[in-house]
Amino acid sequence: MKYVRILTIHMSQNPYDLLKKEFPEVAEKYDSLVDSQRALKGLDAKTKQLINIAIQTALRNPRGVKFHATMAKQAGATRPEVLAAVVMNLHLAGLAVVLDSLPSAVDGYDGKH
Repeated sequence: MKYVRILTIHMSQNPYDLLKKEFPEVAEKYDSLVDSQRALKGLDAKTKQLINIAIQTALRNPRGVKFHATMAKQAGATRPEVLAAVVMNLHLAGLAVVLDSLPSAVDGYDGKH
């Protein structure tokens, strides 16, 4: 029972906050990398977020899909654009991958945490 309680606490914690706490120097370097990628020319912020949603879907990372869906909305993406970024994986990654990520995209876009 103690294990379940500990696991529940860790699952509810933001994993990136845990990384920052346990490995601040690694998190700082990672943040610098992300900032460099965000500054890349050629794609606007909305397009970058839609690509991130598609990548996170293909990687089977619903948490990442939710996070980037929120950011895509902030960058001006519409709900259909966000959901289409998930569904674009259907022929590449399969139905299960899309079905795993679609609810997270909806929750992220709708601001459900």
